[in-house]
Amino acid sequence: MDPAGPAARDIATLWWVMLAGSLAILVLVLVLLALAFRRGRDPGAGDEARQERRWIVGLGLAFPVAVLLALLAYGLVIGERLLPRSGADVVAVAAEARRWEWSFSYDDAPGRSTLNVLHIPAGRPVAVAITTADVIHSFWVPRLAGKLDAIPGHVNVLRIEADAPGIYAGRSAEFSGVGYMDHAFTVVAHDAEAWQAFLGGAE
Repeated sequence: MDPAGPAARDIATLWWVMLAGSLAILVLVLVLLALAFRRGRDPGAGDEARQERRWIVGLGLAFPVAVLLALLAYGLVIGERLLPRSGADVVAVAAEARRWEWSFSYDDAPGRSTLNVLHIPAGRPVAVAITTADVIHSFWVPRLAGKLDAIPGHVNVLRIEADAPGIYAGRSAEFSGVGYMDHAFTVVAHDAEAWQAFLGGAE
């Protein structure tokens, strides 16, 4: 609920839109329930059939279907925006999980690796190639992006980006055995100067 990057903001916006849609359907159901208990005059047979069509078809089916289709369309748009894409400004890193640590390597600094600390430049998209050396784990930095599983023998790519330099908490959100609660890591987002210093070998 406190996004610090474009992907996290898109996910937070989607959450709020879905909450609003579900509340609209809930309010409609509560109104219909209240109307069902309201006393009124007994309608004639024709009036009763017309009211049933209006309430059941119009409000009971059409309204929820329209809201759910709108939410689905919006979710597909947001999901497409979250897909990783290549570009000249994209920084590529690799994340390998194992019980109970994360190892990170950097395409811009061959031979350089860090343990449980992922270094990225602020203000630039980062493509994280995620895999695991043992069981299924999960890479998640809530303030920067969504969650993606690390699967043995497979590489999943997640796009993350930090708006500003800072330190962001990450963790594995997948139950992968006793000890998984402590399977955490840190993302350090650097400004341009500090990022170049890191690539040059500075800690």
